[in-house]
Amino acid sequence: MYRITESAVELAAGSEATTREIAQQPEVWRETALLLAERNEYLQSFLAPLLGRPDLRILLTGAGTSAFAGSIAAPALARMLHRRVDAIATTDLVSNPMEFFAEDVPTLLVSLARSGNSPESTAATGLADQVLTDVSHLVLTCSEDGRLYRDHHDRPKSCVVLMPAMANDEGFAMTSSFTTMLLSCLLILGGPNDEAVDAMATTAQRLIDSTQGAVRELVSAGHQRVVFLGSGPLAGLARESALKLLELTAGKIVAYHDSSLGFRHGPKAILNDETLVLVYVSSDPYTRSYDLDIIAELKTALPAGSVVAVSALALTEQQTPTWNLSELKDLDDAFLAPVFVLIAQLLGLAYSLHLGLTPDNPFPGGNVNRVVKGVLIHPLTRTETGNAG
Repeated sequence: MYRITESAVELAAGSEATTREIAQQPEVWRETALLLAERNEYLQSFLAPLLGRPDLRILLTGAGTSAFAGSIAAPALARMLHRRVDAIATTDLVSNPMEFFAEDVPTLLVSLARSGNSPESTAATGLADQVLTDVSHLVLTCSEDGRLYRDHHDRPKSCVVLMPAMANDEGFAMTSSFTTMLLSCLLILGGPNDEAVDAMATTAQRLIDSTQGAVRELVSAGHQRVVFLGSGPLAGLARESALKLLELTAGKIVAYHDSSLGFRHGPKAILNDETLVLVYVSSDPYTRSYDLDIIAELKTALPAGSVVAVSALALTEQQTPTWNLSELKDLDDAFLAPVFVLIAQLLGLAYSLHLGLTPDNPFPGGNVNRVVKGVLIHPLTRTETGNAG
């Protein structure tokens, strides 16, 4: 059931969980869609009164990878719902609550959290309750043992959605949990989309089954720096992709991210003959033109084969190595992201094994942890909130 073909990674000690969790994603997405369909009446009874308010602010938040899921979903949901949707990391909210909660408007705080035990994730919901007059909570999490689940599962102004059990990753890097929470966020707030889920799962399975040889070739080419570029929702995906490679290689491969337009403004300094650039190409016709421009420019600056595109639409320039996922050509970029990120996940896994690391635990010394440690949450006084009295 959980296979990654054309590869011996299943046999590599210390990679079993990460391998399984990458490979299982198509199945988890299908299960997620069924789970949400079964709970649709409950979810809509919670959301409909909130979404009926024209002044509602929707705020997607999480820490690290979970925050990047929010940054991918927010632009798509703003377009679907025709309303304001913001994505702000809990790591920003907690340190600067009075800035990000400056507008005391009705707010739906959507918390995405694998474990629900990150100090910032739990603190963010408490600060929202403290600072805002009218806030409701939608919690998307993978663990019913987490504090976020325990704090909110029986509160009247909270709705908690538990991901399928398989999505609660055991490996160090978030893979299944990331894509499943992102997909859930899109389906819960944007509405069911069985056709999209089916196309995503089918394409992802094909990608997993067929792409190992190409991934191994990229890894064996000797690149020491990898850059991920994307626009709009795919800019958030580029950020998550760079983090995945950085985590799985324990920082031994330099990984960077940027938008297709932003990369020229200084970050191009990272380029050298050992740099690999992956460009996530938007399906939006206007946005896509900027992605294609940076591909053409980088091809003149780097050795042949060092610029790779991932696209749902065929590129007119046939000389660019491309993962062409044509089954997804009708989907919004946010729905492309869970499939596109498989390339980064597989690349990170292959690099990790190539470097002799253990992907399930790239930091055996514990200097980086699955759930962040050492964070001290400082209390916010009534004077600081402006509510003294």
